[in-house]
Amino acid sequence: MTKRLRGLGIVLGVIGLAFIVAGGFAFFKVQEGTASLNAFSAAQGVELTYNDEGQLIDRGETAGAEAIMALLTDDWGYPVATSELDPNDPVVDTASEYMYQMATVSYHTLHGTQTVVLEEDFTAPDGTVYTAGTPYDVDVAGRYWADFDRENPIDAAVRAQAWTGVAHALIGELGVGTVTAQALQLGLALAGLFAGLGATLIITGGGLVWATRPETAPAPVLRQGQGAWLRR
Repeated sequence: MTKRLRGLGIVLGVIGLAFIVAGGFAFFKVQEGTASLNAFSAAQGVELTYNDEGQLIDRGETAGAEAIMALLTDDWGYPVATSELDPNDPVVDTASEYMYQMATVSYHTLHGTQTVVLEEDFTAPDGTVYTAGTPYDVDVAGRYWADFDRENPIDAAVRAQAWTGVAHALIGELGVGTVTAQALQLGLALAGLFAGLGATLIITGGGLVWATRPETAPAPVLRQGQGAWLRR
């Protein structure tokens, strides 16, 4: 039984070492991915804007940034990590920064005003008459792409002018950045898990080997006269 336990301890130690190696490899790949993402973000030069007090601002106002943050946290339910919003490093390269920038693009699209000129007269369901050739300023009014009535020429025109291919492309690219940053965070957590499990197995295996080590009992010391008594 002692030999079996000792052998099990050695096996656990070897497996633990393999987990340590796997954790180190995962950490190395995460560092590579993080460096690449940071370089890509720096090359694009997209930065968040802060005031002198380190508060996010949009078009010079904190109120605009607060509205964007409300869209991100309240409407979209995204858990923003404030530690990822660093005034000393405004380059967009973390998950929360990518999502905030995505919310910025969406917010200005949702709350913009589009000038529409129809080619034919149109009477809206509410009785409003739109005359061909006349420019009309129409609010997007917080409507996403799917919220417009395509059979309504006013809605169709506003949707096409507000939700352009550029807006969709920016949101898609920022979404990829968010997913990439989150995947790197998960990779780092996985590397830590591998390393922790490996250390646990090594400690457990080492404990089994230590517990089953051969005991060497010292020879008894005979006092004067005991040897003669034992020979009788």
